[in-house]
Formats: sequence, C-alpha cells, structure tokens
Amino acid sequence: MGAATKILDTVLDRAVVPGYTKIGFSVRSKFWAPDPAPDALAGKTAVVTGANSGLGRATTVDLARLGATVHMIVRDPAKGERARDEIAAELPNAHLEVGECDVSNLASVRTFASAFAERHGSLDVLVHNAGSLPPERSETAEGNEVTLATHVLGPFLLTGLLRPALATAKGRVIFVTSGGMYAARLHSEDPQYRQGEYKGGKAYARTKRMQVVLAEQWAQRLTDDGISVHSTHPGWADTPGVTGSLPGFNKVMGSLLRTPAQGADTIVWLAAADQPSHSSGGFWHDRRMRPTHYLPWQHDDPQDRKDLWDLCVAETGLVI
Repeated sequence: MGAATKILDTVLDRAVVPGYTKIGFSVRSKFWAPDPAPDALAGKTAVVTGANSGLGRATTVDLARLGATVHMIVRDPAKGERARDEIAAELPNAHLEVGECDVSNLASVRTFASAFAERHGSLDVLVHNAGSLPPERSETAEGNEVTLATHVLGPFLLTGLLRPALATAKGRVIFVTSGGMYAARLHSEDPQYRQGEYKGGKAYARTKRMQVVLAEQWAQRLTDDGISVHSTHPGWADTPGVTGSLPGFNKVMGSLLRTPAQGADTIVWLAAADQPSHSSGGFWHDRRMRPTHYLPWQHDDPQDRKDLWDLCVAETGLVI
C-alpha cells in the first residue's frame, strides 16, 4: 500500500461513517491486500459460531467456497439445518455440518467442545461470531450477564477447550468484535454490569472491548502452540442483529450499510490468507491492522487487563 492510499485509508477510518459503511469497503477494495487462493482452505476444518444468519452465515459461505469443512454452530438446530440446506443449494460441493451450542451457556460449550474433540483431531479455524444485544439486563441460567456470557466467557472457554485441536493444526482464532468498542473501556470493577442503569448498546461495546483485549492475551499465550489469534470488526453491515436490536440506526443508515458478505470479508481473509499467519494479536478492519484506541495516549490499565483474564478463568473454571 502506497503512502497516498495509507493516508486515504486512515482518513476513512477516523471519519468512521465513510470507513465503516459500504463506501469504505468500495474504496479500500481497490487497493487492499490480495485475496486468499481459491483453494486456500481445501481439506481444512473451521468452526463458526452464530452461523445460521448475518455475518456468521456469510462467513460460512465463503469459508466453504474456499474448500473448508465448516461446522455451523447454532443455538437452534432447526434454523441451522435450514441455513445449511440453503447454502448447499448455492454451493452443491460445500462440506457443512451443523452443531448445537449455546455459547452463552458454559455447560453447553463444554458439551460441544468435548464432542468435537472426540470426532476431530485438529481445527484450522475458530471464528467467534455469535452475538447478543439485549435491550434489558438479563442473566443466563448460570448467573452471568448475557452479553458478557455470549461475547466473553463462552468464547474464552471454547478457545481453551479447543486449544489442543488448534495446536495440532497450527490454527487461527478470530474474534468478531465491533468498532463500538472504541467508545468503551474495561470495567473490572463491574464486569457483570450490575451497577447503574443498564443499556444494551453500552453492554455490547464493553464486552466487545473485552474481546479485543482477550484476543491480545490469547495471542501471547498461544504463540508457542503455533496458533495465531486476531480480532476484527466488520464495519456496519445489514444483518438481522442490526435490524432487530438497532432499528433506528438501521433506518437512518440503511442505504449505506454493508452487505453481510462485505462485513464478513476480513473474517474470511484472516482465516485463509497468508499474510495473517505471520502475526498474532492484531485488531483488523478491511484487511488492515488498526489501532485499538483512537488517541495514542489512551490505553487499557494493566490491572484491568489482568482482572479480565482472572475473571474469565474464575467464571469458566478453565485450567490454563
């Protein structure tokens, strides 16, 4: 990327609206990093959570198109089966399997991970895509706030339990986060959001910030296993999650929203292209690594980062 295009790319990113919408996708796609090889994932195995709709479904389609056997992890098997059949009609040679797992439920995560490990000796790609944006605070049956459980605790546990399979394949882990995390900080004093007025959008941004930090922490811990870890935000895409949870935003920005396939592009690129295999722990958007804070003097407090990791270990019981 030349100096002029780097400046343009950075301006788009800092301006937010043009960078996060389909405008940014259209402009950057003219000069971004090369596509993965057409058979980049032939013979490889991928797990995608929240795979029956939106970004998860789009990711599944393109991973399968590149040759991967994709395990579509969903809460509702019937919806998963319908999505698989629809994708198979589009891609008759796709290798797709539906797996049931509620990522917000730690017992469900353990059940899925155990069954997967018994059947498969290795895992090349793990995509943490499942998301939640409830309008009111609620807790899982295990007593965890839903967005924390869905975005943080479940993915943390699943990564740890599938670590041996990922290590065998020298695989990649991808956290699908959000640009909304720029507006949040770590809240080690109240990770379960029990204090103050609960706002779904704020809970979403807080847990997305946590995902970015956990990706950095996992990258450090998994480097000796040959596993690379990345986080990425898709920009603003027209998905059922946006339509259902943020109808006002969808109404205002509708004509500028990216398609699910455009939103999933960097997820698939991180899973299949050569360049991401040479680094770990980065935060990406439109095939380029991005800063995790807009202002250079901002940072996550080291104690808050430690507290986040300790919280995940304590709540999941994962033995590291």
